[in-house]
Amino acid sequence: MTELEKICLAAKEAAQPLSLLSAETKNAMLACAAQAVTDRAGEILAANARDLRENADQPQYMLDRLALSPERLEGMAKGMREVMALPDPVGEILEEFDRPNGLHLVKKRVPLGVIGIIYEARPNVTTDTAALCLKSGNCVVLRGSRAALHSNTALVSAMKEALKREGFLSEAIQFIPDTSREGAQAMMKLNGLIDVLLPRGGAGLIASVVQNATIPVIETGTGNCHIYVEKTADLAMAADIVRNAKCSRPSVCNAAESLLVDEAVAAEFLPLCAEALRPWKVALYGCPRTRAILPEALPAAEQDYFAEYLDYKMSVKVISGVEEAVRHINRYGTHHSDAICTRDPAAAQVFLDGVDSAAVYVNASTRFTDGGEFGFGCELGISTQKLHARGPVGLKELTSYKYCVTGSGQVRE
Repeated sequence: MTELEKICLAAKEAAQPLSLLSAETKNAMLACAAQAVTDRAGEILAANARDLRENADQPQYMLDRLALSPERLEGMAKGMREVMALPDPVGEILEEFDRPNGLHLVKKRVPLGVIGIIYEARPNVTTDTAALCLKSGNCVVLRGSRAALHSNTALVSAMKEALKREGFLSEAIQFIPDTSREGAQAMMKLNGLIDVLLPRGGAGLIASVVQNATIPVIETGTGNCHIYVEKTADLAMAADIVRNAKCSRPSVCNAAESLLVDEAVAAEFLPLCAEALRPWKVALYGCPRTRAILPEALPAAEQDYFAEYLDYKMSVKVISGVEEAVRHINRYGTHHSDAICTRDPAAAQVFLDGVDSAAVYVNASTRFTDGGEFGFGCELGISTQKLHARGPVGLKELTSYKYCVTGSGQVRE
């Protein structure tokens, strides 16, 4: 048996006892793990500083995702405590009914079992995932990237040692230190040891997992998110929404990458929007009609409308109306998060009904697509698929269900 198989087997063996723990015990485990993150902040930050030094040549957006600070660590611990305050989904009765033959059926939530996570350079995923998996009664097998190896090792060590010290089931959190491509490929095929696999990272990682895994996958997607400014929009509000969606944190998947503007207001709105984005030096890649209004915009190629820039860059297109906006988004988008700015309820409804994305907004920033903002405490990622979960993957999305059937001697002829 390989070391990878031993790690996953330990999680598998812990899954059944974990699934039977009470909400109070799981909350105590989360409190213990969250406290360990802050108690060992110095050690964790030192490990993170080492990761940052070893990856100093990486793009700024990656370093932003990788970097920890006392404030970010406190936020990570706060997220874990917020998960504690949420209702325990395990055991929730979804349906209960009787059959004519006297059988009594109860459909209730149960954990998925062992959840494997393959993720890139975001140490906060380590604590978010651990918190959600523990609260939902699932064991977790964490496999981060080489870039965050020291940070992830320190975080997992802190949580596991604290759980073990307090007599909790520390085997519920497992960590794979092997960051090789071969190790990831092997993990994707551990049917029977891992029940569900989630990739969290860039398009390349997600595609690799979806194409190569033999384990069922919940696909967390990339984010080519759109803002459409419809002709009746409050233009000042729309410019502020674009500024927030693009500039508040451009390296995350819910940041806006594409701007669509109704031709009726393009001449007025585009200069207003460009001024709002100017402090961040956002590079705009526009269609010919955009560049006629904003000469400083760079020419947009076809691939710009597909791009997830993760940077201070944005594609722009002037369009004819809401129907074209819906067609454009469904063609070029990633089914993540898209927004319309409008004062027309009919246009808003066409957009809400037509855009095929996990989250569709009216007059609000796409940056709200987040487990914490949706009241889930945190999330394992944003699922852009339709089976088995869609949108922020929180506690309920980490459960399945089973039927408990009670009879009084019935047999089927």
